[in-house]
Amino acid sequence: MPPDPSAAPVRAFGPGRVNLIGEHTDYNGGLALPFAISRGIVVDAAACDELVVRAHAIDLDEEYAFAVSQRARVPGWRGFVLGMVAELGALGVSVGGASLEIGGDLPRGAGLSSSAALEVALCLALLAISGVEADEFGWLELARVCARVENEWVGAQTGLLDQIASLRGQADSALLIDFATLGVSPVPLRLDGWRLVVLDSGQSHEHAGGGYNERRAECARACELLGVSTLTEADASAVERLPDPLRRRARHVLGENRRVLAAVAALREGDMPTLGALLDASHASLRDYYEISTPAVEATVARLRDAGAAGARIMGGGFGGYVLGLFARGAHPPEDALDVHPGGGARLL
Repeated sequence: MPPDPSAAPVRAFGPGRVNLIGEHTDYNGGLALPFAISRGIVVDAAACDELVVRAHAIDLDEEYAFAVSQRARVPGWRGFVLGMVAELGALGVSVGGASLEIGGDLPRGAGLSSSAALEVALCLALLAISGVEADEFGWLELARVCARVENEWVGAQTGLLDQIASLRGQADSALLIDFATLGVSPVPLRLDGWRLVVLDSGQSHEHAGGGYNERRAECARACELLGVSTLTEADASAVERLPDPLRRRARHVLGENRRVLAAVAALREGDMPTLGALLDASHASLRDYYEISTPAVEATVARLRDAGAAGARIMGGGFGGYVLGLFARGAHPPEDALDVHPGGGARLL
């Protein structure tokens, strides 16, 4: 269905996410436990009768315009917009002309998945002004569309974790995602006076940079040597015969899967001290086995622990960004820490 230029403008919201535990397991066929948060990206969209998309990124005060037929890749946030138009077109959605305003309150490069939040908000907004119901495709197909934008148009080889968390988030719940089956199960996240906060390390990261993609390549090479499709399928004894650094990468994945299951059990039992210990163990593995921490991140983890955190760890792709901390009742996080709460998923506002 072609877009109707007389249709009312729409506003779409894509939430950011915090991954409670289960880092770098998504593209390894493993387990993760993310939750959507109340902060996110907002896209205001209106159809127009020209075959041109005009986009304005409010926080950067940058403009971008392109013909809907354009397929040449472009850098930065522009790649997300152009890629989404192209990928929806490949599904038979006639986007036509559009005017987009991109804003929100989710910081970029922080490990809170601003990329997926932007993708999801763009997807819902462009579908809406094109007269297409998101339910026609289903959440999994939309997650794959968003991931293709990031993989093929922006150059970051992320998995589906961020997109699924943004699309399927539920208030007061985390999502247990099994990436072997793409099954999603809500897990109640009742803090009962405890607090989850994130604290900026002051070092921005970019998924499309070399470190994240290098780790993915190392995992793929480990799978080749082990004769498995994903590292989650690997036998622990066989992993120990891998050369370093592949052995360390695989050790992290197998250990992190076990920590996700232990975290689910801890949440169901209301055992927050155990959850804190699991966050610490996850950080140690990401630092020592996956080697994605930095001095700035380590200093931030130390700040949280000095303030009384029951557990703290690096989040997201690594090499900077925000650090997650868990605080007991009565403990006081650093003043510049941001409280995060599980919120609802992506939606039209």
